[in-house]
Amino acid sequence: MNTVKVMVNGLPGNVATIIAKNIAKDSRFNLLPQSLTGPDIAEKTIDIEGIAVALALPRDHIKTLEAMLEKDGPFIIVDYSHPSAVNPNAQLYCKIGIPFVMGTTGGDRDALIKTVQASSIPAVIAPNMAKQIVGFQAMMEYAANTFPGLFEGYSLTIEESHQNGKADTSGTAKAMVGYFNKMGIPFEASQIAQLRDPQRQKDELGVPEEFLGGHGWHTYTLISPDETVKFAFTHNVNGREIYTGGTADAIVYLSQKAAQGEKGRVFSMMDVLKGV
Repeated sequence: MNTVKVMVNGLPGNVATIIAKNIAKDSRFNLLPQSLTGPDIAEKTIDIEGIAVALALPRDHIKTLEAMLEKDGPFIIVDYSHPSAVNPNAQLYCKIGIPFVMGTTGGDRDALIKTVQASSIPAVIAPNMAKQIVGFQAMMEYAANTFPGLFEGYSLTIEESHQNGKADTSGTAKAMVGYFNKMGIPFEASQIAQLRDPQRQKDELGVPEEFLGGHGWHTYTLISPDETVKFAFTHNVNGREIYTGGTADAIVYLSQKAAQGEKGRVFSMMDVLKGV
């Protein structure tokens, strides 16, 4: 496979930095030395494994991408920016014609998908880039489609804990709501309980102190109508390294789809795992 040129947007954010470092060390990829960043970033560059990556403010986003295409030729964008930037960034990528992996959660997801479908590029869009969690979601999707109404009458609580800098409700938790709905439980995404207080995370949940600044703990609890039966599904992620493998797989997958001439297609991480 030819080396894939990759631009990581959202630096100097924590997740974007971890993803960029792993891309820089992966022989399959060539990390490009530019990144689109937000309006409040004072830094002009950030060092990623010895690569001085220039940070472009919003006023320079279009100019930066156009210059990169002219200089570097086709490349893949990986977006780990901010929920408020999801739709504007996607519109920009589609307008200029650069395939992208959207790892950022939040934004108007329906509009995001429609933006890609109306464009000339493919994209991988997923609320969670961790392969193992995506596999868990696939199992829940199978149960929802194969056994509709399985938990009819049961009550559901969803609790998700993330670092206090996470601005939105977990996209993974939102996706799970749809599966439980199919299994007979009326539940709205607005009912998801968010926990962002580090002290409570440490004292009540037991999140290790070193991971208060970066974790994702989810618990989905189902109780029978007579309260004699309880099911609980939990996935606790400390740190952000789990997202690197899935992101790398998504880049390879998307580069292949782009080379095949796919246009206006939205792929999920389930598509990536299946390799279809």
